[in-house]
Amino acid sequence: MAETRKTGRPLAERLEGDKVVWIIVMMLLLISIVCMFSSTSRLLRGDMTRLDLVKNQLFMVGAGLLVIIGCYNIKNIGVFRWCAKFGFLISFALLLILDLHIKTPFIKAININNAWRILSVAGVQIHVFEVVKVAMVLYFAWAIDALKEGRLRWPGKLLWQKAVYLYAPFLITFVMIIPGSNSSALFIGGIMFIVILLGGGNARELFLLAAAGALIIAICVGIFKISDGRFMSRIGTGIERVFEDEDWESQFEAAPKGSKEYQEALDALRQPISAKIAIKEGRFLGKGPGQSTQRYVVPDMSEDYMYSFIVEEYGIWGAALVIFLYVSLLARASLIARNCGSDDFAKLTVAGLCLLITGQAFLHMFVNADIGPMTGQTLPLISHGNSAFLCFCLAFGIILSISRIAARKIEKESLMAEPLVEMHENPEEKPSNDEL
Repeated sequence: MAETRKTGRPLAERLEGDKVVWIIVMMLLLISIVCMFSSTSRLLRGDMTRLDLVKNQLFMVGAGLLVIIGCYNIKNIGVFRWCAKFGFLISFALLLILDLHIKTPFIKAININNAWRILSVAGVQIHVFEVVKVAMVLYFAWAIDALKEGRLRWPGKLLWQKAVYLYAPFLITFVMIIPGSNSSALFIGGIMFIVILLGGGNARELFLLAAAGALIIAICVGIFKISDGRFMSRIGTGIERVFEDEDWESQFEAAPKGSKEYQEALDALRQPISAKIAIKEGRFLGKGPGQSTQRYVVPDMSEDYMYSFIVEEYGIWGAALVIFLYVSLLARASLIARNCGSDDFAKLTVAGLCLLITGQAFLHMFVNADIGPMTGQTLPLISHGNSAFLCFCLAFGIILSISRIAARKIEKESLMAEPLVEMHENPEEKPSNDEL
C-alpha cells in the first residue's frame, strides 16, 4: 500500500505544539469577533456600520494570527532568549518617553483622560503598559536563567548580579509605571514578583523587594499629599477608588436633575452600576446576540467591561465558557512547563506569560462584578484594543512555540521508553509463567 504523504494529513494533525492551547486561542478569537459586532457603538465613526466594526476586528484577528504563526514557526528557543534580554531596555525607553512627555514629529506621548499611557509612533498609537507586561516577563525569564547558568560575569558576586539584573529593573519599572497607572504598576509589579519567586528567589531578598515596593508607594502618596495633588495625580485617583466614602447613590437621588452634583454622581455610577445590571439581566441563558441594552450606557463596554457584556448577552453559560478557557490555559501551562526539562528560561516564560494572561482576565472579571476598584484592564484576546490584542497574540505565539519544542521532547522520550506491556506477534500465544 502506498505510504500516506504528510501533506495529505488534516491540518489539525499537522499542527505541532499543544493543541489545547491552539483551541483556546481560536475560541477566544472567535468570541472577540462575535462580541465586537454587538458590544458598542462608540467605535463607529461617520457612516460606519457594525459590519465595518467586524471587518476591522477581522483585520486585527488576521494580524494577530500572523504574529502567533510567526512566533510558532520559530523552532529555536535561542531566538526568544536573545530577544528577551532586551526586554528591560525596551520597557525603560518607552516608559522614559512617556514619563518625560516627549513630543517629536515621529514619536510623542499622548494624554488621555488625565493619564499618560499612549505613545504615537508615526501616527500609530501604542499602549506602552501592554508592551511592558510581555517584555518584562521575558526579560526576567532570561535574567533568572542567565544567573543560574552563570552566563553573567559582571559585577562579580551573585548578590550584586541579582541586584543589577533583577531587583533594580523591578524597582525602576515599577516606579516608572506609577505616574501613568497605579493599577498597572501593581499588576505588572505583581507578575514580575511572581516570576522571580517561581525562579527560586531568596525569601529574605523577596521580602526586602516587597518592602521596597511598599515604601515607593508610601513616598508617592506623600508627594501627592505635600504637593496638594499637583504631582502624582494618579495616586489621588487610586486613593479615591480604594478609599472612596462618597455616597454617590444618595447624592444622585437627592440632587436636582441637570445640576453639577447630579452629573458628577451619574458619571461615578454609570459604568459600575450598569455593568452589574448587565450581569443581573443576563441570568442563565442571556438576552441573545445583539440584544444588550447596557451597551448604550457603558461607554467602555468593548474594553473595560467586556465580560459584563458577555454575561448580559450569553448568560451564565457564556461566562462559564470564558472562565473555562482561561483556567484551561493555566492548566496547560503547568503541563508545558513540566516538559521543558532543565530549561529555566522556557519554564519561566511559559509560566509567566500564562499567569499574565489569566491574571489579567480574572482581574477584569472581578472589576466587572464590582469586586475591587476600577483598574482599566482588558479581557485578553477578546476586548477591543489593538496594542493589547497584538501583545497577547505575541504571548500566545511564544507559548505555542515553546510547547512545540516541549512536544518534540515528549515524543522523543516516548519513542525511547520501554513498553509497559510486552506485545507478542502471535495473539494466540500466551506468555508462560516464567515470562510473567
